[in-house]
Amino acid sequence: MSHDIDREPPSDARRAFLKTSLGIGFALAVQPVSAQTIATPADGLVAGEVKLPSLGVDIPAYRAMPATGGPFPVMLVVQEIFGVHEHIKDVCRRFAKLGYYAIAPELYARQGDPGSADIQTIVKTIVPKVPDAQVMADLDASVAFAKASGHADTTRLGATGFCWGGRIIWLYAAHNRDLKAAVAFYGILGGPASPTSDIKPTNPVDIGKTITTPVLGLYGGKDDNIPPALVEDMRAELKQANSPSTIVVYPDTPHGFFADYRPSYRKPAAEDAWARTQAWFKTYGVV
Repeated sequence: MSHDIDREPPSDARRAFLKTSLGIGFALAVQPVSAQTIATPADGLVAGEVKLPSLGVDIPAYRAMPATGGPFPVMLVVQEIFGVHEHIKDVCRRFAKLGYYAIAPELYARQGDPGSADIQTIVKTIVPKVPDAQVMADLDASVAFAKASGHADTTRLGATGFCWGGRIIWLYAAHNRDLKAAVAFYGILGGPASPTSDIKPTNPVDIGKTITTPVLGLYGGKDDNIPPALVEDMRAELKQANSPSTIVVYPDTPHGFFADYRPSYRKPAAEDAWARTQAWFKTYGVV
């Protein structure tokens, strides 16, 4: 089953709250951070917070790109459930070091501040208010912002996301046919959804057969949030689309294996996934 996720988000979801700037450091919900946390320096880059217009307001985003040259291929970096905190900013800098214009919009900006909230608040009072259609619009606005900057080549558009953002990657691949390729890190594939909902009308497994954009899914075999049977269902859906998309499962690996600042980090899987990610975008002409 597929469903229209391009509907206009309800106005009350857009106006109830507005986060106007990004936080500094790591989200409160992930403290303390691990000693193995990767820190990518900003030397040779233009990196920092920007404001981008979307749906009538300006939302904060983190942008990183090489200091010279361009226009650069574009990488949309879609946040974890914790919002655009230091790990997501670091991922943007990693892509910028590879020659990308990377941008990560704060996709909860109208619903709450995940950076200063505990995990229960994020899960129960922020995430359930964020409409998929709003997220699609904010990602489209991020592409438009990049194009207007003069530093980005949006004909070479890629996207990657983690956890909450991994689910969004599958949806965005169905939504934006200009996306050349994408990588979804342990994105939720199923769960509660309703075609009549303005928040979450569908799930990736429901629309897998419509996804023709090449998406690389990277999953852990011991992910308590994503049953192996659901991964197989998604593979079957993608096969129906005759899609070049593929899903790699790392055995005995938990959810969040790429998150180097958390105990879930698994270095061998993370390094292999990062190499596969770079190769995927090269294969499909993003960079």
